[in-house]
Amino acid sequence: QVQLVESGGGLVQAGGSLRLSCASSGGTFSTYTMGWFRQAPGKEREFVAVISWRAGNTYYADSVKGRFTISRDNTKNTVYLQMNSLKPEDTAVYYCAARRDTIATRSSDFGSWGQGTQVTVSS
Repeated sequence: QVQLVESGGGLVQAGGSLRLSCASSGGTFSTYTMGWFRQAPGKEREFVAVISWRAGNTYYADSVKGRFTISRDNTKNTVYLQMNSLKPEDTAVYYCAARRDTIATRSSDFGSWGQGTQVTVSS
């Protein structure tokens, strides 16, 4: 029901920063809970962060807590993932996803997905 397009990925040295963006269309963005997930080669897709339609309601995976920040701008129909202090183990394809109502951390709870953007962290 909602189309999502990620951008902002790239190559960065360890300790650097990137900001990912996810542009939404085709739905009422302000009513959707938005999440970020990532998947490294040979590994399962894992939860990263989520933000509810209430912008102050967020949740993070322990592996990124304190380094990553999820935010949203409902006037631009866009969700962001600010990634600081990046580590080589953060290397993955990052996906944004959308669902209605309450926050969730399981990928199966999200019905709409973007195509992903590659993040590579070198050391």
